[in-house]
Amino acid sequence: MTSAGAESPARRLTARGALTRDRIVRAAAELMHANGVAGTTMDQVIEASGTSKSQLYHYFDDKDALVTAVIKMQAARVMERQEPHLEQLNSLQGLRRWRDAIVRFVDERHGAHGCEIGSLASELTDQSEPARILINATFQNWESYLAAGIRRMQDRGELDAQADPAELATGIVAAYQGGYLLSQTARSARPMALALDLAVRNVEALALAQKRASGAAS
Repeated sequence: MTSAGAESPARRLTARGALTRDRIVRAAAELMHANGVAGTTMDQVIEASGTSKSQLYHYFDDKDALVTAVIKMQAARVMERQEPHLEQLNSLQGLRRWRDAIVRFVDERHGAHGCEIGSLASELTDQSEPARILINATFQNWESYLAAGIRRMQDRGELDAQADPAELATGIVAAYQGGYLLSQTARSARPMALALDLAVRNVEALALAQKRASGAAS
């Protein structure tokens, strides 16, 4: 794959057409998450979605265009799970609740298939520059939620004001992705739990430093 492709020219979709297009993308997303992008053919997508070749190519000019749609759908799925926790994040307790929710999710699936976005990143970012840009934007958006939560902790006086929220957020997402990869190979949530525990403790250390500084000042 050398480009992320482009969808067919914008069309006014009927309600039925929108459902058909969505069905195609969902089928492709499931196949690509299970078998990889390279391991998924357009014929397999046609069969899994219950559509015809003419219907598929009505909405997508080529496989690259379909992959672009899959990246966007998977990004939306991941953020849909993350947002309820991250939008309200304003304390270390909230960060731990987010950690617990992630570990439960991975544990329920025994780590199988890994992160939807991380899996796409591993396969596509060295093959397709447009795909890399789109996936990177997804990670940056994810990190922005965490960074905003960390800033709220700083505003509340819970964390050292000198800490860099963006750097901490990148570290947390990196721990998530690395933890998921190891959980996928181990078929266990334990690597994810350990990775996120280390990331959370890193943030907690800044809170302890803030308390020590406040105590010394008094």
